[in-house]
Amino acid sequence: MEGDILGFIGPNGAGKTTTIKLILGLQNITSGKVYINGYDIEENFKKAIENVGTIVESPDLYMYMSGYENLKLVANLYKNVDKKRIDEIVKLVGLENRIKDKVSKYSLGMRQRLGIAQAILHKPKLLILDEPTNGLDPEGIKEVKVLLKKLAEQENMAILISSHNLAELDTFCNKISIIKNGEIVEKKRLSLPKQVTNIIKCKNPRCITSIEQGLKQVFVLADEEKQVYRCKYCEEKYS
Repeated sequence: MEGDILGFIGPNGAGKTTTIKLILGLQNITSGKVYINGYDIEENFKKAIENVGTIVESPDLYMYMSGYENLKLVANLYKNVDKKRIDEIVKLVGLENRIKDKVSKYSLGMRQRLGIAQAILHKPKLLILDEPTNGLDPEGIKEVKVLLKKLAEQENMAILISSHNLAELDTFCNKISIIKNGEIVEKKRLSLPKQVTNIIKCKNPRCITSIEQGLKQVFVLADEEKQVYRCKYCEEKYS
């Protein structure tokens, strides 16, 4: 559903990437059906896939080009993506200050955010990401988590994320499906944690966390229905 983040969890070799490739029509379906937005991908592939953005395994980027040039290249594939939309997405993924730099100078986390930017230029209803935090350092993982939560909330996008690490996705997915040997063995809806540490950063310049840099960023759940957290120290809201 729109605004949901579904974690697709399973060990390496469980069938996560294969399932994603089947959903996207990148692998032949031998049995069963795949529907996206009500369209059968085998009977009406173009309609089914037009509202889908994806990164399978790793972003497809040209290292010798700038981040902006990479986005412009993808934007040319769509009729409705103009400069305003590109600038909007650049700001959304937090690359405003580096978008003119060559991608070869980007960190892995920045490249992943640029890849996500490419995938959402055309305002898809569904974003599918295959192991998006693989190889990222803790800071890069945190950046991707914050970005995906922002996309679900601000763009009202449904997001499917595959991973072999349940603990990594547990903090921001609201649904989990576990796959084993090519079959879904468990589905569950997650409740929000009552308290999160170093996941959200307080933006209040007067907060003690802005003064004492080593202090942990602690947020407490204030409204589960509206998914609102408050800073433990200054009551700053985050939703």
